[in-house]
Parts: sequence; C-alpha cells; structure tokens
Amino acid sequence: MLGFRPEWAFGGGLQAVTFVSWRDSKAYLEHHLSFYPSLGRMEVTPGHEGKPEPGVLYPVVAGDAAILRCFRCHSTGAIRVTEGLRIGVAEPGVRCESCHGPGAEHVSKPGLGNIVNPRKYSAAQMNDLCGSCHRKPASAGDSTDWGNAWNVRHQPLYLAESACFVKSAGRLSCKTCHDPHSGAVAPSCAQCHAKPRHRPATRVAGSGCVSCHMPGVVPRPGLKFANHWIGVYAPGRPLRPVQK
Repeated sequence: MLGFRPEWAFGGGLQAVTFVSWRDSKAYLEHHLSFYPSLGRMEVTPGHEGKPEPGVLYPVVAGDAAILRCFRCHSTGAIRVTEGLRIGVAEPGVRCESCHGPGAEHVSKPGLGNIVNPRKYSAAQMNDLCGSCHRKPASAGDSTDWGNAWNVRHQPLYLAESACFVKSAGRLSCKTCHDPHSGAVAPSCAQCHAKPRHRPATRVAGSGCVSCHMPGVVPRPGLKFANHWIGVYAPGRPLRPVQK
C-alpha cells in the first residue's frame, strides 16, 4: 500500500516515477517512495535516503522555487500559481510546444515561418534547449563535481565537455542520436568516425562504441545513466575520462 493519494507523477517511466501531492497552502509533498521500472517495485525516492516518511516538503513560495521548476520541466506551456498556492499547468507532460513553441497560429494556417523548428538549431542551441530541463553546459566560473555520480544525469552539461562535441563543428548534438518524437536512441559515431581505430576484445558484442566511450553510471540501484562526456575511460571508472 502506498498510504497516500498522489496527484502528480513525474517521470517518463524509463528511470523512475516520483509522486507529488499538494500538502496544504504552503507546500507540495514529494513522496518518500518512487516506482522504479527496472526493479519493478517501489523504493526510496532519490535524495530521500535517510529522511523520514511521508516525504520532503517543497514550499511554493521559496527562494530557489524548486517545486516550480519540477512542474515547469514536466509540463508544457506556462504554469500558474492560484490564490490558494496550488500550481496549475497548461498541459501535463512534455508535448509539442515544449520544443516547437506556441502552435495556435501554425494550426490555423500551417507554414514554416510560424513555428519553431529545432532541426535548424546549431549544436550549441540544441544543448541550451534540451539543457533548459536537463541542465545547460556550465558557464564560465561555474564549478561541477565530476566525481558525483548523480551529476551524470545532466546530459548537455557532460556532452559539452567531450572532444567529440567540441571538434564536430556543430555536427554532433542531442538530435544526432536522439529522436525526440519516437524516443528512439541511435548512436551515430560513424558520422565522424567512419573507421574505428580499434576493436577492443572487451567490447560487448552488439553494444557498439557507447559501452566503452559512454559508460553507464549507476548512482543508485534502479537508475542508470549514460555518461555523455564521450571519451576513453579506465576500466571500472565511468565518471570521468582519462582521455578526451
């Protein structure tokens, strides 16, 4: 038994689904248990380790506005806060207008000039677009703990560090490998590396380049993220490449 009635479920269902409810006029409750599809069961929500049930309270009115960012990234369009300090969304889930912008004019009169087309974006612009929720590349003066396994989930931040991204002259971006409409992932290393320089015996059959050069990082059981800092990694050390 969950022991609560969740109002919102955050997550695409690939890594984890975290439940959130309106607690009172001051805060929302992020519940102590999340569902992990790879485990097939409920386990402690990331960041809740060692904290008591029923979960963590996030004030609606707060300096860091953390709960507002959660709703903003997991919905489409503008969010609003009512007089009772409830959060309302224009459209639940990440849908077309999250990437293509307002579409009313395009629907009434379809045309290339009245809708945003991210296909035309540069690699840096794609990193910024995707990074608006997945975290943008670090700005000058910012510091990142590259030894913290949790940070690997910030894909644009890590991709911007890799030599493949820097030296690709804009050919490598999020959309090179990710189809935003189907969710399919198809690494395209051959776009630049037509002839791999080596074929290591340790590579898993059928895994391609990514198993070694974008190793999976498990910050906790049930979660696994590909390290987007593409490089050469030492065995058993998937957090930071030894050679970019």
